Amino acid sequence: MAHAHDDHSGHDHIWAEDLTRNQGLVLGALAHADTPLSAYQLLDTLRADGLKAPLQVYRALDKLVERGLAHRLESLNAFVACADEHCHRTGLIAFAICSDCGKVDEFADGVIEERLGEWAAAEGFKVERTTMEIRGKCAVCVAGHPLPASP
Repeated sequence: MAHAHDDHSGHDHIWAEDLTRNQGLVLGALAHADTPLSAYQLLDTLRADGLKAPLQVYRALDKLVERGLAHRLESLNAFVACADEHCHRTGLIAFAICSDCGKVDEFADGVIEERLGEWAAAEGFKVERTTMEIRGKCAVCVAGHPLPASP
């Protein structure tokens, strides 16, 4: 099942009570963004809230990613809030990234995860983290009605 990052109705669960102020600000900005955000975009967004240095954003992002509350999209060097309702998934996490509008859907697929696990076991490879990024066009853009991209 895919979870679109433009639907924030399920994000209430992600605010843990023990987040620092900066972690809460960064997570809030990610949860309400229509597209993935880079650390510097987050800094620009949160400057008025008191975040002044890239290191503040990077520290918050590191902890959020470590806790499974946010994900780094390697190909974009950007971040999204976790769309998984449990927010602590440790298996395969996959992202479908629209190259036109920037929309990101997060999903998991047990069959792919199982096959990768079988390969790793056969090769003696110890998997630490599995993230898959699929680039293409979302259904809206394929239909010729792209969503306006965020600045």
